[in-house]
Amino acid sequence: MAKRVGVDKWLYCATLVLVVIGLLMVFSASAVMAKERTGSPYHYVMLQSVYAALGLVAMTLLMKIDYRLYNRPNAVFPAIGITVLLLLMAFVMHDSHGAHRWIRLGPISFQPSEIAKPVMVLFLAWWLQSRMSSIEDIRSTVLPAVVPSLIFIALLLKEPDLGTAMVCAGVTALMLYLAGMNFKYLGYAALAAAPVLYFMLFRVAWRRERILAFLNPQADPLGKGFHIIQSLIAVGTGGLRGVGYFEGKQKLFYLPEPHTDYIFANVAEELGLLGCLLVIGLFVLLGYRGMRAAILCKDPFARFLAFGVTATLLIQAFFNISVVLALVPTKGITLPLISYGGTSLFIELASIGVLLNITREVD
Repeated sequence: MAKRVGVDKWLYCATLVLVVIGLLMVFSASAVMAKERTGSPYHYVMLQSVYAALGLVAMTLLMKIDYRLYNRPNAVFPAIGITVLLLLMAFVMHDSHGAHRWIRLGPISFQPSEIAKPVMVLFLAWWLQSRMSSIEDIRSTVLPAVVPSLIFIALLLKEPDLGTAMVCAGVTALMLYLAGMNFKYLGYAALAAAPVLYFMLFRVAWRRERILAFLNPQADPLGKGFHIIQSLIAVGTGGLRGVGYFEGKQKLFYLPEPHTDYIFANVAEELGLLGCLLVIGLFVLLGYRGMRAAILCKDPFARFLAFGVTATLLIQAFFNISVVLALVPTKGITLPLISYGGTSLFIELASIGVLLNITREVD
């Protein structure tokens, strides 16, 4: 198959449009809150713009670097080691709302959990590329494949960050399935993980309360069910065309952190169903072009890498939008390329840069 002269323009443009929409919606969702907290309505959008610019530079550079440079042990294992070290470092930092998710060094702060996702994908792509014929070998293939994922997941659960841990688990399972693992073995793994998930959801008081609030938010409309109800009010208020950009009311201290986890609710209220369909359509386009690259690549490493990057973005988008629509219980998962968060935006754009480089290999 002939090598493409340029990168996938559809994927590239979908990414840029999502970033622009994200900046616009972060400004709308955060301006009043930023004014209240910092004295400037531009505080959050300016920070996000800086990370967007850095991320776009990283994406541009990485889409020009041959992805094959990552397909070697001296790239994979240092990445795993550094990621584990960063995840451990988070525990010696001051906690934020009882969670150790951030590393803060002077003016610099970032979430190592965001780095864990692409590093996990990189390792699985490197490990599985030459072991598809032995994917049923639990001891020699499967167990070594899942060890880094299990380490990352264990540290993420300890932070605690159940949402990101579930994303990592889901991407790992999908990449093993892509490698040819029989679905029944994934079912066995799910059964083995069920007690842990049960404990994390129902034996941890605040998560149990979230589950109960999800099942019946009207039972405590001013308490545990408040956020779910306010999110649905925002979605319902928007109608077809929305109430207008910057005109939303739910962001005014009704929605929790409207510029991060619930930014899609602000999209629904201000831009309406049409705005929601535009955002979802862009994610569908991004997912289609990413999966297309994975399917058409002859190089197994590139196939796994493209699939893993795309699957990570789509799973996150699915969970975030589902939370806003009250289809799943509340989780701390942001909407890729849209929600406020410098670390996540930078890592997502860098990952897409690698994906864009892979698209050079397909027609």
